[in-house]
Amino acid sequence: MPGNEWEGLLRDLAPRVLGGLVRRYGYFDECEDAVQEALLEAAVKWPAEGVPDNPRAWLHTVASRRLIDLWRSDEARKRRELQVTLQEPPLASVTDEDDTLKLLFLCCHDSLSPASQIALTLRAVGGLTTAQIARAFFVPEATMAQRISRAKATIKGEPFRMHANLAPVLHVLYLIFNEGYTASSGEALHDVTLSAEAIRLTRMLPGDGEVAGLLALMLFTDARRPARTSPDGALVPLAEQDRTLWDRASIAEAQALLTDALANHTIGPYQLQAAIAGVHAEAPSADETDWTQILALYGLLARMAPNPMVTLNHAVALAMVKGPQAGLDLLSTLDEDPRMAKHHRLAAVRAHLLEMSGEPAAAREAYELAAKRTTSLPEQRYLLDRAARLA
Repeated sequence: MPGNEWEGLLRDLAPRVLGGLVRRYGYFDECEDAVQEALLEAAVKWPAEGVPDNPRAWLHTVASRRLIDLWRSDEARKRRELQVTLQEPPLASVTDEDDTLKLLFLCCHDSLSPASQIALTLRAVGGLTTAQIARAFFVPEATMAQRISRAKATIKGEPFRMHANLAPVLHVLYLIFNEGYTASSGEALHDVTLSAEAIRLTRMLPGDGEVAGLLALMLFTDARRPARTSPDGALVPLAEQDRTLWDRASIAEAQALLTDALANHTIGPYQLQAAIAGVHAEAPSADETDWTQILALYGLLARMAPNPMVTLNHAVALAMVKGPQAGLDLLSTLDEDPRMAKHHRLAAVRAHLLEMSGEPAAAREAYELAAKRTTSLPEQRYLLDRAARLA
């Protein structure tokens, strides 16, 4: 098995193995440490010895043994050691039950703050690094590491089950998908493993208008993935994409989900975002996009769920309908927002609108600033190319 395939397999199996351990033994933090050690051992042995016939059972067994070793090393835990040792499962007894969704709900336990729920789930279920999560929250990496550690300590010993509060779960899946669709750092624009896992988990959630809205949003967005990069991996913006490459089956499924959700449920933010993505999907070309409808939808979204990214996208829609200066005026309201003021997307959108307004020098400067601020190499190359065209 090629290296990228077994690495992808490890990433896919990690939350399932962790979920199985937490369900059996509890002690989230210690189970996560044991799983990480099992993954390291697999990364050393599998390339040389080959992937075992049942890789999940192999990881579960190794992680279980690491957990027992950890508890054996602590004399104060002898009694618990005896109890869990008796429960240690043999390799053949590991079940096929997928505990990933239960693990997701545990990470979203109501004893945690919303920010901690999302951060912990991105780490344990999504497999994101602490640095990636910190960028998603616009906070320093050290702050995020402390937040995740406190969250794991808080849920230690909590029941391993699903519960009714879907809002933080949906937010987590939204962020996981976004990180997969546009990786915040590295050589590749996409991380298909993350976006596919977000879609898979969303499909597993109980029926709800916003669940359907989120799934539709993901499908509309993911349908564009084949056209987002050129053969050499360069970023292709929406306006320049070959729309014949879009996945029409995913778009049709998304349209059906959204139509049903809007007809039978109270409208929520994910449904509105899906509706915006749907307008883009329906346009035969970029020039035929119904920007007036998109602007109206962003107006609703800005009132229902205001946040900097909504304002950023709202400014683009406003510029397309009422001219670039109107978009720039709305964009200026983000300059003092600490969550967005130094984000590369603010500089990138400003550059685009300045270019539209016929100010090449200012646009070039903004493109170069955006390129300095992003850690995604495809985005950086695209932004520098746009700046060079204006030189």
